[in-house]
Amino acid sequence: MKSNKLLFILAIAMAFLGLKPSAVAQHFSPKQLQEATISSLHTAMQNGKLTAVELVQLYLDRIKEYDKDGPFINALIMVNPKALTEARRLDSLYKVTGKFIGPLHGIPIIVKDNYNTFDMPTTNGTLAMKNSIPPADAFVIQKIREAGAIIIAKSNLAEFAQSGNFSVSSILPGYSRNPYDTRRTTAGSSGGTAAAVAADFGTIGLGTDTGSSIRGPAAHQSLVGFRCTLGLISRNGIAPLALTNDMGGPICRTVEDAVRVLDVIAGYDKADSVTRLSNGKIPESYRAYLDKNGLKGARIGVFRQLCDPAKADSQVVALFN
Repeated sequence: MKSNKLLFILAIAMAFLGLKPSAVAQHFSPKQLQEATISSLHTAMQNGKLTAVELVQLYLDRIKEYDKDGPFINALIMVNPKALTEARRLDSLYKVTGKFIGPLHGIPIIVKDNYNTFDMPTTNGTLAMKNSIPPADAFVIQKIREAGAIIIAKSNLAEFAQSGNFSVSSILPGYSRNPYDTRRTTAGSSGGTAAAVAADFGTIGLGTDTGSSIRGPAAHQSLVGFRCTLGLISRNGIAPLALTNDMGGPICRTVEDAVRVLDVIAGYDKADSVTRLSNGKIPESYRAYLDKNGLKGARIGVFRQLCDPAKADSQVVALFN
């Protein structure tokens, strides 16, 4: 009886406000946030089921519950205190124009803390730089902001990105943890970004790779990472480790999302001369090459020389096979 009375009161209130039952029933839920993609979130925004403010708040709630509490993923060095302010700005613009300001409009992004951000410290994972705020954004950060992305947090990394095995810094106590099994490594300096994306602390992420620090964390956390050809993406404003190898790139849940980020960040930057090599070689959009049937009929080669059953752990061999 109580539930029926509550439903009756709700119906009267909705009628008074001019709301239809479907308007409440179809609202974006926290469950839909799990493994959400850029496309699914933009569709929800266009259908009036979601705002950038609501989306950011959903992610902030997850961060509060799981990063330093609960399973203690420990993936983030700093949550952006202005994330909701930026979300409100984007919502206001969308309400007035009815258009997204760019291809990443309202999408929360996790940024590895060796990318310069003019409005937040860039620590490179070391306590000595805890309060160091750069004078300007990295070129890639400038591009994602122009595309409408919201930096929701800066992620943990091995100090100065010097480890391909784990993500531990002097900023945070303890290691960043793999959300799929917190006893396991996040695999590499970009492990904070990968752990945060895998744990649904943000929709997409940015990492850097000198030896394996995009590829390793992406592989260990069931994500997609692009370690691109040198010269495709500017390194301007990313703390260097070895300029012969350094490269920034996306870490995302799907190939499509990684491609959408690549479309935004690839290209020439006069502050990084090696990007001249990309002139005239970047398509209008890499999305044109996405093919859901692209592996149909493909043969998979197994490089068995990598796994020596006589010396390897039997469980690892079974999993490999």
